[in-house]
Amino acid sequence: MPLRRILGLSAAVSGRLRRGFSSSASRPKWAMIHPLARLADSRAPRASLLFAEPPFLSHLIIPAHLADPPRHDPRGDDVSLLYGGVIKTSSGDGLLLLSFMDVSATTPIVATRGGTQERKLTAIDLDCDMTRFVCNPLSGQVFRLPDIDGTKKTSCYSEMGILTQSERPDRPPDRYAVAVLSEDRDGEGWSFVMRRFLSQTGEWEKLVGLPSPLPLARRINIDLEVLALAGRLWWVDASWGVVSSDPFSDQPDLRFVELPRGSVTETVESWEDQRVQGRYRHIGVSEGRAALRRGVQGEAFPAQFLCP
Repeated sequence: MPLRRILGLSAAVSGRLRRGFSSSASRPKWAMIHPLARLADSRAPRASLLFAEPPFLSHLIIPAHLADPPRHDPRGDDVSLLYGGVIKTSSGDGLLLLSFMDVSATTPIVATRGGTQERKLTAIDLDCDMTRFVCNPLSGQVFRLPDIDGTKKTSCYSEMGILTQSERPDRPPDRYAVAVLSEDRDGEGWSFVMRRFLSQTGEWEKLVGLPSPLPLARRINIDLEVLALAGRLWWVDASWGVVSSDPFSDQPDLRFVELPRGSVTETVESWEDQRVQGRYRHIGVSEGRAALRRGVQGEAFPAQFLCP
C-alpha cells in the first residue's frame, strides 16, 4: 500500500487524525502490512507501525485500550472467545480501515473450586459485534467510527472502502469517507443502499433507492477488497465486474464495468471459497503496468488489476 501525503494530514479530516511524523525522512514510500492488527497490552496513546522494507511484511500494533475491547461481567454467562482486528483496506493515501470482531459465547458457571470458576460452553454468537476504526499508520492516530445504525451487529457489512479528498492536488487529504454498498429488492427490481460515514459530519448516513447500473437482473457478489481509485470507491465481483461510486457526492451515481470474460472466476458463495480464491486472485491498482502474483506453491501467474 502507498503511504503518500498522509504525513501532513489536514486537521480538517478529524480532530483525532491530525498530523503524521514531523520529519519527512521518517516516512516510507510504501509498505506491505500484515492484514491482522496486533493488540498490545499497553497504555500507549497511539498505535505503532513496525516497518519492514518490502517485500517483508510490516505490522500494525494497536494498544488494547484504543481498540475498545469488549466488557463482559465476569460473573455473567457471556464471555469473549476472540477479539481481533483486521485491516480491511486503505485509501490511496495510506489511511487504514480496521474492523474488530468480538466472538462471544454463552458459558454459564457450573462449579467453583478453590476460587476458580468452571464454565460450560452452551452457545456461540455467530452474529459478532463489530467495531471499526480509521488509523493513520504513520502518526499512530486511531479514530473509532460510530456504530452503523446504532448497533454493533453489523457483520453483514464486511466490504467497506475508504476514500480521501484534498482541496489541492498532491496535498494531504482534508476529508475522508467510509462507505458500504448493499442491494435492496423492491417492487420494480433491484436497487442499492449506501451507508456512508463522512468525516465532515462525524455520522453515518443511509442513502436508499440508488438506481442499479447492472446490465443483467442478477445479484452482484462483492467478495474482494474495496479499492480507492480516481476519486471513487470500487466494489469488485471477480466473477462478473466492478461497481463504483463517489461517496462524497450528494447524489452518488453508481457505474458498472464488466471484467474481461476470459478473466472472470466462477461464482463463489461460501466464506471458505472466497478465502481460497483470495489466495490466488487479486484486483488492484497497477498504474497500467503488467504484473505477476505468486501463489502459495510458488507458481507465477497473471493477476487482475483495475487501472485508471
